[in-house]
Amino acid sequence: MQHGKTIKMTKVLCDIISRNRAGQRAAIPSVCSAQSDVLRASLIMAERLDRHIVIEATSNQVNQDGGYTGMTPAGFISFVNGLADDADVARERIIFGGDHLGPQAWRNLDADAALAKADIMVRDYVAAGFGKIHLDCSEGCAGEAAQLSDAQTAARSARLARICCQTHDDLMFVVGTEVPSPGGARMDEDADIPPTAPTAARDTLLAHDASFGDMAGLIGGLVVQPGVEFSPTAVHHMPLDRDPQLRAALADHPHVCLEAHSTDYQDPAVFPRLAELGFAFQKVGPALTFAYRHALYALDQLRPTKGALQAAMEAVMVADAKHWQGHYAGDDAALYAQRHFGLADRIRYYWPQLAARAALRELMDESTPPFSDAMLSTVFDQPTLDHAEALRGGQVQRLIDAQIECALAPYFFEETA
Repeated sequence: MQHGKTIKMTKVLCDIISRNRAGQRAAIPSVCSAQSDVLRASLIMAERLDRHIVIEATSNQVNQDGGYTGMTPAGFISFVNGLADDADVARERIIFGGDHLGPQAWRNLDADAALAKADIMVRDYVAAGFGKIHLDCSEGCAGEAAQLSDAQTAARSARLARICCQTHDDLMFVVGTEVPSPGGARMDEDADIPPTAPTAARDTLLAHDASFGDMAGLIGGLVVQPGVEFSPTAVHHMPLDRDPQLRAALADHPHVCLEAHSTDYQDPAVFPRLAELGFAFQKVGPALTFAYRHALYALDQLRPTKGALQAAMEAVMVADAKHWQGHYAGDDAALYAQRHFGLADRIRYYWPQLAARAALRELMDESTPPFSDAMLSTVFDQPTLDHAEALRGGQVQRLIDAQIECALAPYFFEETA
């Protein structure tokens, strides 16, 4: 992506923020995934609806060492642009974002070493063409507290922001974090997800203003918790009548909007409501790879060797447990269910493995269309089948794309003028 595109895309984000802060129901979906079918389906949907879309990579997925995807920042952008070109999607629709950029991927090192790695990473992200940069230095490194203070977090983020600005001069920063602990969401004594207090959100923003100095005007988003979350086994739905008053934290920052993480699996009515509450940036990830897995497992039930893909994925996940251990809990039956059907969708880490890719090729080879409507109705719901009829491509690919698009569709709600 050329930097001229980055400038244009940053202006798109500024326009969305401006309209949202003016009271319009405006927001942009941010797809955080490296799975090719999820990305392709998301891009095609944005093209068909004539909307922009943010495609994000996390510091664990993509970094100078390859991350768990094996891709560098430049490699990720090339990968996504290639998907767009193959699907006849205009590259100009795509805004590239970096998510949780900081020392997290190397927090087993001491702070100096981890931040030195983060310095290189953010430089590579910006040089590659990422324009929306979420800086998150809230987690401690070796020998430090698990969570750092606002002041220390902001100071480290400012260090990274300065490197970004030295690399390119047209960027938008997102600051703050609201990520659940491994294994599940944070709940209060009433089993509810408490939203961030407006005073805490304001303190975080002011701390970053102070540390960023002359770069403070480049902050366009603040990550807070509106009360939406999911655990491996349950969705915590946001009450539609709730207003956590988080816009108050932005009272003196007309150029800043709120960003919501973990919005996956919410009721469709939640997304326009979040926009009304000031959340112009709405992130989704696991719900889309969950939909992808759902489609594959549905097809797995229609093939001659029924269930072979699920059996292969079980073997892959048990042989390499690092991506799900510590995130799931319970007896053997509960762990099995969460590995395959958990809402955290930790199975997404395993699709790139060679054994998983081989099993997926076997599934596609055995999924010989056309499947009859009667067969399909046993494993796909009617809205997915109806949506697949309107898409392009072969039957199997249309079914996979339809399952993903149905999960993403609520984020493309009708905006108010």
